[in-house]
Amino acid sequence: MLCLLFYMLQMNPQQKALKEIGKNVASLSAKQGLVGLDGFVDKIVHPVDQRSGPGDRYTAIETIADFAHRIGSAAGKSANVELASVVDKLGGNGPILAHAQLSLGLKLRYVGALGDPSVDPVFESFAQQTQAVSIANPGVTHAAEFSDGKIMFGSMSGLDEVTYERLIERMGEGAFFDLMSRMDLICLVNWTMIPHMTDFFNALLEKVLPQLPPHNNRMFFFDLADPEKRSRADVANVLRVISRFQSYGHVVLGLNWREAQQVDAVLGQTPFEEATDVNLCRMATRIRNELKIGTVVVHPVHGAACATRDEAVYVRGPFCAKPKITTGAGDHFNAGFTTARLIGMSPEASLAVAVATSGLYVRTARSPSMGDIERFLDSDWNPTTAA
Repeated sequence: MLCLLFYMLQMNPQQKALKEIGKNVASLSAKQGLVGLDGFVDKIVHPVDQRSGPGDRYTAIETIADFAHRIGSAAGKSANVELASVVDKLGGNGPILAHAQLSLGLKLRYVGALGDPSVDPVFESFAQQTQAVSIANPGVTHAAEFSDGKIMFGSMSGLDEVTYERLIERMGEGAFFDLMSRMDLICLVNWTMIPHMTDFFNALLEKVLPQLPPHNNRMFFFDLADPEKRSRADVANVLRVISRFQSYGHVVLGLNWREAQQVDAVLGQTPFEEATDVNLCRMATRIRNELKIGTVVVHPVHGAACATRDEAVYVRGPFCAKPKITTGAGDHFNAGFTTARLIGMSPEASLAVAVATSGLYVRTARSPSMGDIERFLDSDWNPTTAA
């Protein structure tokens, strides 16, 4: 009910966000963030349906269902599916999130799998910008993009080496403790792909955070990153661990629609089938209440909802019928939301910044600045029909 009431009374969250950006953005220069722990070389590809010549003279397979049919038709036989290269780019939830936060103006350090013993060339500029500490080799992802979603084919053996012990070996315990003590925002993402990440969380809770001086406004952000391939017991365990971080700061758990359904089910609920505004608010609220954390955000394609201790709100997003890129859209949403909340913006205004950050990214295939966000919010885009 609270979600619907807000929606009726606050018909233009873009304008609310613009006002709050103007009021709060100056504080961004004083904030610092730490992001980790993954790293991927993303190879964006289009599975080819028919080729008519060299280079980009081909027709891509349009939908995931079409791709499934092509694969299924090869059962008992064989098939050769060409993956046409679109671009090789910095990838992984952590690097994409951090790159987007940098573009928005947040000062960042990065710790993760960017190359061992030397940083992979695709990360060189990023590593310099974030004074990165690399502790393992990155994974490699072939991201097959379709009009209705994407399928990620990953090789990630390097992530087996991402451990708390490896980090301390490379960085030193004193230096890491000092770094953590100065951070206003700590983002720990891609739990699904990193086998030892729950152990890493426990090490922070047991060895690091109790030793740090108090920080009244510290925020933790967690993104599980498609936990379907992990067991229900593993997911339940990490959710319990994540909830313990609330003792040391404000915990934000970010979930896309599918992830929210999975988490909701693990927590003993019957997940909603339709991602309506009411269902999103209810799901975010009950996940937050069950975990007893600060904020839960749920973001399907058409908009997003978040639940805090005080309210649950929903904001529609600027729909893009023909995006230039979709890989990384969720990470850009998370970048917009965490940055806005970090500088004190309200939940609804933060959601508007988040959907604008993601919306601009899929339109332009680049990470927007805060100035870009302000101009986009000030444009007369219709949340349901924006091109």
